Amino acid sequence: MDGLADLQVILDSGSCSLIYLQDNYMPVIHPQLQNDCVLLGRFTLCHLLLHKDSNYPWFILVPDRDDISEIYQLSDNDQHQLMTESCHLARILATHFNADKMNVAALGNIVPQLHIHHIVRYKHDAAWPAPIWGKVKMKPYAEQQLDRLVEEIHKLALIDFTFVS
Repeated sequence: MDGLADLQVILDSGSCSLIYLQDNYMPVIHPQLQNDCVLLGRFTLCHLLLHKDSNYPWFILVPDRDDISEIYQLSDNDQHQLMTESCHLARILATHFNADKMNVAALGNIVPQLHIHHIVRYKHDAAWPAPIWGKVKMKPYAEQQLDRLVEEIHKLALIDFTFVS
């Protein structure tokens, strides 16, 4: 790559940047998701993010594919893998957090990159039974609270998952 560092940001299309890494490229998580979330790691297909809003245990899967805004745009194999990862994550979260309900949704009205929200809901949470968007002000995690939650997530039996260091 012309003697430049192996890692180069080369394109920012507004929906997804591309990064070249030793002649291969991979999609980058949309800037809004990067701002709102902490990257925990990745499954076979998807990155796993933790939303910084402590009002709800809120996780987001982001498939590692370019220019995809809808599930149907994924290949058949990727659609199957996404459903496998999503169902596995929802089951683990519902059990671990003793959820009354799991809200799983792919909206994409603000962030055009395909991402699937996995939100643990309780009958006593601030927005119940309505959707969480716009109900209460975002409440960031305190640093120690976030560290404890990330530590908890490390102990979960996530299959085919690699944590970031």
